[in-house]
Amino acid sequence: MPTFSAPDGTRLAYRTIGDGDPVICVPGGPADSAYLGDLGGLAAHRRLIVLDLRGTGGSAIPEDTSSYRCDRLVDDVEALRDHLGLVRPDLLGHSGGANIAVQYAARHPENIRGLALITPGPAAVGITVTGETRRALARLREDEPWFPPAFTALEAITEGTGTDWDAVAPFFSGRWDPEARRHQAASRPANQEAVALFGADGAFNPETTRTALAAHQGPVLLLAGEFDLNTPPSAVAEYAGLFPDATYVVQPGAGHYPWLDDAERFVATTAAFPR
Repeated sequence: MPTFSAPDGTRLAYRTIGDGDPVICVPGGPADSAYLGDLGGLAAHRRLIVLDLRGTGGSAIPEDTSSYRCDRLVDDVEALRDHLGLVRPDLLGHSGGANIAVQYAARHPENIRGLALITPGPAAVGITVTGETRRALARLREDEPWFPPAFTALEAITEGTGTDWDAVAPFFSGRWDPEARRHQAASRPANQEAVALFGADGAFNPETTRTALAAHQGPVLLLAGEFDLNTPPSAVAEYAGLFPDATYVVQPGAGHYPWLDDAERFVATTAAFPR
């Protein structure tokens, strides 16, 4: 796996898959980027450059662990773009990685062409999702066999009396089959320190970021999963409203990993962007 040096000297790894116009892909978690795979076959249309965030996958653990903070990870994305000599690539962020991607777009708008936010984490722009919103979305799946224990665990989490995230895992997939179970296990972050420090004090400045995004001139795709409890469609729609040129898409039947739930539909949407 090729590596490059971050501004602070940390060795970071990345992988390149496919051919076509380049897309820098930023995973969520922070977790090993392997869970992104080839994004359901998007690599058949685009050259995916997938970054392993510091302390995950093939990337080194930094000496200064405060550099796990989300806003500081923006510098790693810029270092990767510069290392590869890319002129205005597209930038894709999934889940928590969208928080990095939008802060990159706010800071370096001239360095990217299109911005794709896939089931995006909304902390960087100050959008909150209420427990009631999540419960209402979850109830759409009450006919599924795994629903009763999963919903009980979800209620406990939203009320602050439970922490059994494994029990609510089915809500993050459009279909809870063996493939989804394997993928969910593989996408769990291994570096809990990186997770804990990702949103540390100073990681987000929503007002400043929103101001920058309101002036963003490039095209933006925001893709929500119909059943995604992490960032429900209503929150992604609000997110889309922050940009002057945004395309908002809800993928039917999808959860938090839409390329896993319906690869063909996901690729049809993302490969055509930006037009």
